[in-house]
Amino acid sequence: MEKINQFLDFSIIRTSNINIDVKTILFVIIVFILTGQLLKLIKKIVNRKLHDEDKDKFKAVYSFIKYFVYVIVLVIALESSGVNVSVLLAGSAALLVGIGLGLQTLFQDIMSGIFILIDKSLHVNDIIEIEGKVGKVEEIRLRTTRAVTIDDKVLVIPNHKFLTNSLFNWTQNGTQTTEAVEVGVAYGSDIELVKNILIEVAKAHPKVLKNISPRVLFTDFADSALQFKLLFVINNSYEHLTIKSDLRFAIDKKFRENNVTIPFPQRDIHLIK
Repeated sequence: MEKINQFLDFSIIRTSNINIDVKTILFVIIVFILTGQLLKLIKKIVNRKLHDEDKDKFKAVYSFIKYFVYVIVLVIALESSGVNVSVLLAGSAALLVGIGLGLQTLFQDIMSGIFILIDKSLHVNDIIEIEGKVGKVEEIRLRTTRAVTIDDKVLVIPNHKFLTNSLFNWTQNGTQTTEAVEVGVAYGSDIELVKNILIEVAKAHPKVLKNISPRVLFTDFADSALQFKLLFVINNSYEHLTIKSDLRFAIDKKFRENNVTIPFPQRDIHLIK
């Protein structure tokens, strides 16, 4: 028993103000194990009451809370073992300030991630536009969000950007979105024929919704053309560029078949001698 006590009292770190022995380390390890088991129990209880779509969100929040709890438990355990934690903190104040400045953006991202998960402003499979980039959200993590752009590039977005920048969520109100294709025709063209061609082309595309009829707006008398806008509804805005391209090909073909001209800008030049 005496040898065990000597082993437990063996000092690993000893200074005038700090004494960390084997007994303290064992106590901290036991407290960590008990804390881990308690956190797992709480996680199970909470998961049972959550919907499936919210479980992944809670998992990210739980990761942050877990590390925060461990830090608090470590400080309390050391203080309970007789270690003066305030001396440790005072001795490393300059280091902690440097680390704090370096981790400022990291914590900003983490807190932003928690706000995103709690207020449900962003979901997996949402199609978003931020800083001129468009992508489908694949994964929302605590610090970053991963999205895949239309050209299959992975976009890693620090979460704080969602709070500091304007975010356009194309699918926040549902998966259906209204898209538009603009085209100009020459003055003197049969505008009723132009309207019918545009509606016919839109209805013929397999990915344009049939239950919501396409519309054509006569938008302007431009310098060189009569401007029209074809409005249509799709169910997957992530494919809007491909669908618009298909429609433009079809419109050009139909215009050629019906002798409808798409003009180019023209200018009259008068030379004064």
